[in-house]
Amino acid sequence: MSTKPSKDFETFPNPRPGREYLISIDTDEFTALCPVTGQPDFAKIFIDYIPEKLCVELKSLKLYLWSYRNEGAFHEDVTNRICDDLVSALEPLYIKVRGDFNIRGGVRTVVTVERDLRKKA
Repeated sequence: MSTKPSKDFETFPNPRPGREYLISIDTDEFTALCPVTGQPDFAKIFIDYIPEKLCVELKSLKLYLWSYRNEGAFHEDVTNRICDDLVSALEPLYIKVRGDFNIRGGVRTVVTVERDLRKKA
């Protein structure tokens, strides 16, 4: 596996298909650039998901998150992109991604994206 930033996820088969269980992942090492000022934005990223067929390999997730380090991204957009990319790669039953961005100019931003794919209609 690569040690360079990447937008690709490695996955592995869910070891308990047919059983709903929650996987929780978090990191306080997320960095992106403010698209207005170019200054770095730091965040804690929290991911909760219920796998169906696939689980994400953690090092590939780390390299994926690292890939944002030199990209300009609004907090709202990057949190939604992380969620969308994980949904595309994993097709989980449920996922919630929360970006808790450090205070900047006296303002703190928390963005939460939640998708329950069990409610397909």
